Amino acid sequence: MTTRYAVVGSPVGDVAVAVADGAVTDVRLPHPDGSAATDGLGEPADPGDDPVLGAAVRQLTAYFAGELRTFDLPLRPRGTAFQQRVWEGLARVPYGTTTTYGALAAAVGLDPRTTARAVGAANGANRLPVVLPCHRVVGADGTLTGFSGGLECKRALLALEARVATGASTLF
Repeated sequence: MTTRYAVVGSPVGDVAVAVADGAVTDVRLPHPDGSAATDGLGEPADPGDDPVLGAAVRQLTAYFAGELRTFDLPLRPRGTAFQQRVWEGLARVPYGTTTTYGALAAAVGLDPRTTARAVGAANGANRLPVVLPCHRVVGADGTLTGFSGGLECKRALLALEARVATGASTLF
């Protein structure tokens, strides 16, 4: 399985997206300096040479431009059955909204009193951020909590979605 990737410019920095065997396998948010996190990701590729990579680049570009709310891509998230269950729940969190770890646990049929932390850990293991919107999950008190791209990136993604959802004209 050869993994190929492309880089998408975004308001939060350069986002890398990778595909293998006809599915998106990774979305990597930028390093703190805004550069693409491509180390060990595979081979750089022209999105025009791979239909799935091309679709991923187009959809991520449209998302960051405020023109796309729902991704329609073949995905191959890698994780345990528990993580997969949580990530399926992430996919159902509506654009422009947030949920809590406890509410996400309950939404996927788990006891939020005993699994909220494990749901948080599964959220943190998500290798497809933005597409599986882990940035939409916040702490029980509404505060922003851990995010692979950093809290400023999480804040920016939530602000983008809030502006688009409310019809504001300025994205960033």
